[in-house]
Amino acid sequence: MRRIRAAAVGAATFSLVLAATACGGGSTGTEGSNEQPKTLTYWASNQGASLEVDKKVLQPELDKFEEQTGIKVKLEVVPWSDLLNRILTATTSGQGPDVLNIGNTWSASLQASGALLPWDQKNFDAIGGKDRFVESALGSTGAPGQDPAAVPLYSMAYALYYNKKMFADAGIEKPPATWDELVETGKKLSKDGKWALGAEGSNLSNNIHQVFVLGKQHGADFFTPDGKPDFTSDGAVAAVKQYVDLMAKDKIIAPGNAEYAQNQSLSDFAKDKTAMVLWQTASATFKAQGMNDDEWGVAPAPVQSGTPGQGKATNSMVAGINMAVFKNTKNIDGAKKFVKFMTSDKEQVILNKAYGSIPPVKSAQQDPAFNTPALAVLRDTLATSATALPQVPEESQFETVVGTAVKELFADAAAGRPVTTASVKAKLEKAQQQMPKK
Repeated sequence: MRRIRAAAVGAATFSLVLAATACGGGSTGTEGSNEQPKTLTYWASNQGASLEVDKKVLQPELDKFEEQTGIKVKLEVVPWSDLLNRILTATTSGQGPDVLNIGNTWSASLQASGALLPWDQKNFDAIGGKDRFVESALGSTGAPGQDPAAVPLYSMAYALYYNKKMFADAGIEKPPATWDELVETGKKLSKDGKWALGAEGSNLSNNIHQVFVLGKQHGADFFTPDGKPDFTSDGAVAAVKQYVDLMAKDKIIAPGNAEYAQNQSLSDFAKDKTAMVLWQTASATFKAQGMNDDEWGVAPAPVQSGTPGQGKATNSMVAGINMAVFKNTKNIDGAKKFVKFMTSDKEQVILNKAYGSIPPVKSAQQDPAFNTPALAVLRDTLATSATALPQVPEESQFETVVGTAVKELFADAAAGRPVTTASVKAKLEKAQQQMPKK
């Protein structure tokens, strides 16, 4: 969910997923009055290089909304490390915002809480219609067969970003297209105190995104077709081991990356400490870190062999941010007006351009701002070779327990402890035991 939803999603209590809990919105109104309050509270996710960057991007747009509607939006930008826990607390306490951003991978989990407004046809019609949105983005808005729990706001995909100068200095002419090529290239780049690939071993969400894609490439989904956890299949074990082995066996990731959790890998890349990074829609963050656009290139994320596509050639999860409304808000009409404003063509261009992401609104994608070479790779990935994470109620627990298992395996690698097929499977067995029993 990720801007950069680079965040370790902390361990949380997920009992709310098992018992539908309604919640109250953050606005207050006059008791006994039909008049809706003129204020909305909005929790935005950290999309930019810092919370302050997000405030500078968003506040002028919120001011425009107030000018148009008379509704003031009280903004809080919530770090990714806190966002899921804050949302879960809000769903159980009733003390939450009216409108909020969620990582799209959490849609089904939060939908199961019963706290979010369902986006049925009537509600979609109020914001211009469901058919305005790209199909792949709608695929990460809730469980199949149910009305979506959220509306797509920013779309993203993973790609391989590479440092042009470091590649040229090493005599490497093009970015790797397969994992074998990445390891081979990486060994040429990992020298003189510099490393080939950046990672964030303590970033639970990013761990999940990477191993989910590798799992697809090994024929694993981490859940059975009926939604039961399946973390210990041969494909799932092979995926996790392949990812951690980039540090443990191939030694193209610095051991210190095992402790990275919040965009440190992007900072290292911008400072020429690492030559490559697998990330979601990172261009805006590079610019904020002082890196010029001509200093880096972008290519599709690697596959096992051949070229990216569907099934075992998947090379990205469908990444992105959705916008949700707490259904017990005291200003439901104002909340829907705000969602309509944020997903309007004009705002979609402004916001996605600022964050280097792709609009999930079809018409906004036609703007020339999204035809750059870097964004074309992301747009093509979303259209042809990205797969949504499992839209199951337990997805957020999956991110926590399997993300933690990968974190612990990276810690083993960094400490020089063996990472074996058996040790990987043991960690994944422990993670599966921590999932709710159906």
